[in-house]
Amino acid sequence: MAKKSKTQRAKASAARAARKEARIAAEQEQESQPAVVAAEEPKKGFFRRKKTEATASASTQVTKSEKKDEAPAKKKKKKGFLSNVRAEMKRVTWPTKPEVLRWSVVVVCALLFFGVCVAVLDNVIITPVLVGIAGLGA
Repeated sequence: MAKKSKTQRAKASAARAARKEARIAAEQEQESQPAVVAAEEPKKGFFRRKKTEATASASTQVTKSEKKDEAPAKKKKKKGFLSNVRAEMKRVTWPTKPEVLRWSVVVVCALLFFGVCVAVLDNVIITPVLVGIAGLGA
């Protein structure tokens, strides 16, 4: 499992603290209010929420003005994409300069090693074998 960065650990800690505060606030609110019998909410389906009669009839009645309002939302999504990309790039854990230099040396050494191996195989082993096979047919 990969080690989490400091930013990821801090965000996870903040999220846990926020959930804990919300849970405590909800418990305090429940204690202060008298018990009220709530109407039963419809159960959610496996992947999506089932529609009740009220939400089903409301969702089918979409006016033209509501459709026009959806167009600016798409433009906002495109603009939001670039800002989301910028935010994600700030969260990236970038390698330090010594790490970059170390791995660059490893890559160059690996390229040289495999280049030498291919050259040796080609000139010392493969070429004489092919020349020998060609000489048999003559």
